[in-house]
Amino acid sequence: MKLTVNGKQHNVDVENDMPLLWVLRDELGIKGVKYGCGIAQCGACTVQIDGEATRSCQVAIGDLEGDVTTIEGLGTPESLHAVQEAWIEHQVAQCGYCQSGQIMQAASLLTETPNPSDDEIDEAMSGNLCRCGTYPRIREAVKSASKKIGAA
Repeated sequence: MKLTVNGKQHNVDVENDMPLLWVLRDELGIKGVKYGCGIAQCGACTVQIDGEATRSCQVAIGDLEGDVTTIEGLGTPESLHAVQEAWIEHQVAQCGYCQSGQIMQAASLLTETPNPSDDEIDEAMSGNLCRCGTYPRIREAVKSASKKIGAA
């Protein structure tokens, strides 16, 4: 089976019902995507499929249609995505476990809604849980990234 992840094509030999999460982590060694709950309720496994935030624990590899972007493909060490820059500036992460999913969700939100209100941010991010409770910093970072993207 062929799939494109972070702009690179991969061939994998797995069962069609294997979740994308496990293909990314176990078959391709992409560790930025995290296992949280396995039932699409926490958002730790969020990736983008053709730019849309998607819970990778619930996508069977046989059903995958589109290109996958993980946190590793969102930006580069030399050129971070605006959301990644804002996360650093606002010191969002504490333990960091949920952050790749949070960032992927926020980047998707800003593609769909370039200048979101607080309510739109809260709604879009509500499916991504943070046990450390950094929600106010997440909201501020999303607003900051929105300004960065708008200025670019």
